[in-house]
Amino acid sequence: MNKFEVSQIIFYITTLVFLARPLGSYVADALEAKSVAQGRIFGPIENLIYRLCGINTGEQMNWKGYAGALLAFNVLGFLAVFLLQLFQRYLPLNPNGSGPIEWALAFNTAVSFMTNTNWQSYAGETTLSYLTQMLGLTVQNFLSAATGVAVFAALARGLSGKQTSNIGNFWADITRFTIRVLLPLSLFVALLLLGSGVVQTFKPNAVVKTLEGAGQAIPLGPAASQIAIKQIGTNGGGFFNANSAHPLENPTPLSNFIEMLSLLLLPVACVFAYGRMTGNKRHAHILLLVMFTIWAVGLGLALYSEYSASSTIGGSALMEGKETRFGVTNSVLWAVSTTAASNGSVNAMHSSLSPIAGGVAIFNIMLGEVIFGGVGAGMYGMLLFVLLTVFLCGLMVGRTPEYLGKKVEKREIQMAILGILAPSAVILVGAALTCAVTSALSSLSAKGPHGLSEILYAWSSASGNNGSAFAGLNANTAFYNIGLAIAMLIGRFAVIIPCLAIAGSMGGKLPCPLSAGTLPTDTPTFGVLLAAVIVVVGGLTFFPSLALGAIVEQLLMLKGAAF
Repeated sequence: MNKFEVSQIIFYITTLVFLARPLGSYVADALEAKSVAQGRIFGPIENLIYRLCGINTGEQMNWKGYAGALLAFNVLGFLAVFLLQLFQRYLPLNPNGSGPIEWALAFNTAVSFMTNTNWQSYAGETTLSYLTQMLGLTVQNFLSAATGVAVFAALARGLSGKQTSNIGNFWADITRFTIRVLLPLSLFVALLLLGSGVVQTFKPNAVVKTLEGAGQAIPLGPAASQIAIKQIGTNGGGFFNANSAHPLENPTPLSNFIEMLSLLLLPVACVFAYGRMTGNKRHAHILLLVMFTIWAVGLGLALYSEYSASSTIGGSALMEGKETRFGVTNSVLWAVSTTAASNGSVNAMHSSLSPIAGGVAIFNIMLGEVIFGGVGAGMYGMLLFVLLTVFLCGLMVGRTPEYLGKKVEKREIQMAILGILAPSAVILVGAALTCAVTSALSSLSAKGPHGLSEILYAWSSASGNNGSAFAGLNANTAFYNIGLAIAMLIGRFAVIIPCLAIAGSMGGKLPCPLSAGTLPTDTPTFGVLLAAVIVVVGGLTFFPSLALGAIVEQLLMLKGAAF
């Protein structure tokens, strides 16, 4: 690793923070509808939507009403994507003649894009029509991201609200965020990608002659528009099967930087937005510092592992599975970032990462992807750990814990524990079930510890709503399509519902005055405690499985053995 590659990482971090800070203020204004300028520009479009849909934005919802609206909206989104796949043969914008999708795969895909997971057990360029890609997948990229932000906004209001059980209006939240944030950002990023060579066309696949004289079909389609929102909305589902490793989806180092920057831009901005919405910017800065610290440690460990010489690979940096136009550093930086967010896009094959680098990617997802997490989802996942940390510290001093001036009691901790443990249980139970089913094991491309890592990655990715994979695993079977879809549903809604319940419970509480026993949450000490809770909870839950997978494989690789 040379100085130029180090400077690339520093430039990436600097640009990310520089852009995310003002964007966070913009997001907060959009969610709270406080900006007069935003209202003048976007108000007419929003009001038209409200009138057409019969939405009364002045009607506030309690947490149950908010959750009911959210679930109904997501069910409709699932049905739309599911039916589009089944009937795409008879619908327009299908120049390549794509046929209907098998029901289990259609079910998995519809659940995947509804939950912001974007797990893909198919090759997009050969399986789906342009209409399904645009009207189904791309639209859900917007709406699933907006759903995550709506939950984050509701939780922020509940935690900082003044004795009210109302946490906002779901329909207004998703409309404002989609119209004011996602659409303008995606349009801007799509134009940048078009300028850097990403394909955007309605023409059918082009057939060319190779040097040998054989015919080869070059897949085309409206890719740039989908790539923009897949990154901005931390969705990750690629237009092409190889995702951002495909030369028409990510052709140049410039497009690579734009896409990599986009995948963390809104998650980081949401941290600044939280500080603005709660009136506690210093606390938000501590949360961001914790996120960057854990991310940087994982990045450093992954880079060290990738650049360390091994007799197994002839003593050179690991270039297998990586694009030569990006190299090792940019591939590892993307891998660590996309698994720290619930993005799931890739510009290299994660199964080809060194065992420790692959283990870092899996561990990032296992933590609940709160470093930095998905748009909105990362913040409400992180806040569950914040409440748990506050509670544990309160136990140490024998005092009822407080957060943002409100007491954290039994109900909030029960909900926080449910939101943290439910996805974790799905990962371990799903992996254990896979190991017991012979037909499921037949999908593995490797034996031994790497095979276990393939299984753990698949269930972690589904439960964590990430969507990336150790691509050696053949997941297009009934077992995986149905099982992973169930994991996605639990991983999404078993966290969202507890978060909304906490929002409603905390919102109705009276603020309590600060005292000498109140734990400050805007200090480095709290940041250390929070990081320890995140890592220890993840370590205690998943260390045995990681030890049998990535860690054992790394030790064997150093001894010259491979699987």
